Amino acid sequence: MKIVVLDGYTLNPGDLSWEALKALAPAEIYDRTASDLIVPRARQAELVLTNKTPLTAGTLRQLERLRYIGVLATGYNCVDVKTARDLGVTVTNIPTYGTASVAQFTFALLLELCHHVHLHSDAVRAGQWSQNKDWCFWLTPLVELAGKTMGVVGFGRIGRQVGQIANAMGMRVMAAGSRRLNPPAYNEFSWATLEELLTQADVVSLHCPLLPETQGLINASRLELMKPSAFLINTSRGPLVVEQDLADALNGNRLAGAALDVLSEEPPPATNPLLEARNCIVTPHIAWATREARTRLMAIAVANVAAFLQGRPQNVVGP
Repeated sequence: MKIVVLDGYTLNPGDLSWEALKALAPAEIYDRTASDLIVPRARQAELVLTNKTPLTAGTLRQLERLRYIGVLATGYNCVDVKTARDLGVTVTNIPTYGTASVAQFTFALLLELCHHVHLHSDAVRAGQWSQNKDWCFWLTPLVELAGKTMGVVGFGRIGRQVGQIANAMGMRVMAAGSRRLNPPAYNEFSWATLEELLTQADVVSLHCPLLPETQGLINASRLELMKPSAFLINTSRGPLVVEQDLADALNGNRLAGAALDVLSEEPPPATNPLLEARNCIVTPHIAWATREARTRLMAIAVANVAAFLQGRPQNVVGP
């Protein structure tokens, strides 16, 4: 029995341990694996773990010993799951590790849009406060969230956590989703259609999965529904947003600001229009990456492998 981890660096850049995984079976851990090295490295492995390294149909057919794929993330579109199933290969993912971290990061982005903390800190370090004639100054409009409306698109685990935090900050919460079950107990909550939400919300935060019906969900026509004073936050999946349409809305002052931790192509090409858009924050897909969340991810990944080896696989995904 052999385990191969194809791209372990983002999960564990050195501050965690692979020892619990190695205790289950001999394991080879690679920080990164280029496409031409996937088959040579994994050919003798019965179990392969991957984060973003793609396992295509062609690759899977060359891995004749493969019995198990553990995706080190929630999203598993890097694996051709249908082909894996046809070949009798079990595929698992990590569904719940990052709820608190992603919700927290959503508000880190939002509060930066409201206060531009880094801009003002840099200005102070550059001497602008010391040279100022008044006892304080600000370089951008400052925004208070209390009394405003948070629109949450996708009301699963993370969306609900975002709604709870928004409520604690004095915001009204609207939610749009395919399943309207178990509304939260706090006041100032309502279900809405997507169009109602976009029209009324002061902040729109995306927390829905990437599916054929959600790709390009936020496009030019839907951006036109939003208030010019509104903010858009995306910590979910990059292709939910038509990036050129969002850049056009920002640059045309039809939207106050946006903050995104995910893009349609990662890392992005220098030509991505959001990298130069007005009042647009882009971070490198780090909402999930707190040490606490990665520790939970590692523990669940090891538990998934152990459960499979014991003949009772858990967190199995399929087409």
